[in-house]
Amino acid sequence: MKKIYSISVENRSGVLCKVAGLFSRRCFNIDSLAVGETDHPDISCMTIVSSGNQRTLEQIEKQLNKKLDIIKVRTFKEEQSISRELMLMKVKYNRTNRKDIMEICDILKAEIVDMSKSYMMIQICDKPERIKLLIQMMNSVSVVEVARTGTLALMKCSENE
Repeated sequence: MKKIYSISVENRSGVLCKVAGLFSRRCFNIDSLAVGETDHPDISCMTIVSSGNQRTLEQIEKQLNKKLDIIKVRTFKEEQSISRELMLMKVKYNRTNRKDIMEICDILKAEIVDMSKSYMMIQICDKPERIKLLIQMMNSVSVVEVARTGTLALMKCSENE
């Protein structure tokens, strides 16, 4: 079972270390972690995806709510949110596989953002499952390097906000 934690924190040094330390000390798993400023420069948003049983996920939320630097903790399941991840992938290509790479990119709505005589850089911003699919489909070519952001998520829109 996975849960997404959207955590508003004070934007100052050491806060990320304290939150990561909480997960480490209690042996909680972090599947994904993304941190960035919000529209208020003194507040950052941490998006943490974690997996475990129901008791573990409840314990994570309780422990997060005890931290002083944390302003607010919101939790939601994957189906309650819109989530995206950004990935850049560098692949080595040749004349025989270039067309296949371009077709895969077209099908998955990935974009070729840089190119040289033998390398391409591909960018995709999509659901984490689609990112994994692109990686699997590119396994047939020579993947040189991959950089991923981690999941960003917001609760789906509703009129009751």
